[in-house]
Amino acid sequence: MKNIATVLFSILVTAFAFTATNAQAQIAQLPNFADLVEKHGPEVVNVSTRSRMGAHTQQLPGLPEDDPWADFFRRFMPPEAQPGPRQGPRGNDRKAPLRPFGAGSGFIINADGYILTNAHVVDSADEVNITLTDKRDFKAKVIGVDKRTDVAVLKIDAGNLPKATIGSSEKLRVGEWVLAVGSPFGLTNSVSAGIVSAKGRDEIDRGGVAFIQTDVAVNPGNSGGPLYNLKGEVVGINSQILSRSGGYQGISFSIPIDDAMRVYEQIIKTGKVTRGRLGVLVGQVTKETAEALGLPKAQGASVQNVEKDSPADKAGVLAGDIILKVDGKAIEGNAELTRIISNTKPGAKVTLSISRAGSAQEITVTVGEFKDEKPATGKARGKSKSEAVPGKLGIAVTDLSAEQKKEFKVTGGVLVEAAQGPATGVVQAGDVILRVNNTDVASAKQFNELVSKLDLKRPVALLVKNEEGNRFVTFHPETE
Repeated sequence: MKNIATVLFSILVTAFAFTATNAQAQIAQLPNFADLVEKHGPEVVNVSTRSRMGAHTQQLPGLPEDDPWADFFRRFMPPEAQPGPRQGPRGNDRKAPLRPFGAGSGFIINADGYILTNAHVVDSADEVNITLTDKRDFKAKVIGVDKRTDVAVLKIDAGNLPKATIGSSEKLRVGEWVLAVGSPFGLTNSVSAGIVSAKGRDEIDRGGVAFIQTDVAVNPGNSGGPLYNLKGEVVGINSQILSRSGGYQGISFSIPIDDAMRVYEQIIKTGKVTRGRLGVLVGQVTKETAEALGLPKAQGASVQNVEKDSPADKAGVLAGDIILKVDGKAIEGNAELTRIISNTKPGAKVTLSISRAGSAQEITVTVGEFKDEKPATGKARGKSKSEAVPGKLGIAVTDLSAEQKKEFKVTGGVLVEAAQGPATGVVQAGDVILRVNNTDVASAKQFNELVSKLDLKRPVALLVKNEEGNRFVTFHPETE
């Protein structure tokens, strides 16, 4: 019995030791951010702003004008609940008193006092103040602001400052640990951690920025602060949250540091940000559109409209083209095309690989400079009074008159008189159909002949023009 007890005891001791060792090994695998925060925390600054009371700083009901929580509610209230303009001194009235307006975060990018933050943190501010971790305060000068990327460059009169190490958002991987440091709700030097949830989030459109999505706890006041990787490198600027309450709910977004640094370098060198442009309105290529047009997969950007006399127009790009590559780089979607061209220096030449009516072509375009032009769109169109009979797709069309072609600025196409059955909600009266799959349409007779030969078990792509421009609409006739 004694030997059995000894053996059992030995087994228990061994099992306990194994469990303890395994638990320690698991703990050892978890990241410890203490050293990172200790080393890089001094790079992070608090940004506070003051403004002369005007239309943009109306007092909120139940809150004093200088209440630090007022900016939180003002910034994150739904638009319909935002207070309207108030009567009183305007923001440019230099005799009006300066009042607390907002707060955010930033980080030192240069030892001589240059700081990066969000544009919305300093927007409408009459005075910007910076507080360092050693409690020193400085008035900051706004060197430049780029609202499209939500990046601002500030400068304080100081030297020999701790500066951030810049990493690469391009090399950042989904699932990687990241760390945010900032001043949520004015609580300076707060640290929160999480992982990269996704990259390339361009659904939240802000000037072509493909956001980094994380589950790091980011709240009002974190805006403009750095997002670190485990190496202590800044990989993003915390910018936005998705929330119904105004507070953190598990989804936050950061501006990729690669984009922010391009803005910073241009502002420092020239005082402004220049962007390239083609002069096209583009849309997404869906799986159904790709199948209908004979493309190997759903990628690229479909050209919906080409602005007259724009770089794309001069180079010969046409509505209905599918842009698949830029200088040999595959384009996954319309937002990626926008980013690539936007980051191209005006005057540079790029080669577009396109699919036009089923054939591959290459077009060289000299990139123009973006100046907030909007692609031209047509006027509201009248309907033809002639009668037409719907075909297999449920679309009744008629020929365009010479006057209508001039009004629509087209040389071919047919006018939709009515849509029913499978085409209900796909097109509507007054639309112009320019192409069926990869075939250009010149007349109602040709359109009806094309439709009669369609395999309705396959998706159909129509290139349609209306007052909003050109677009591909794709649908399954037998399932709509």
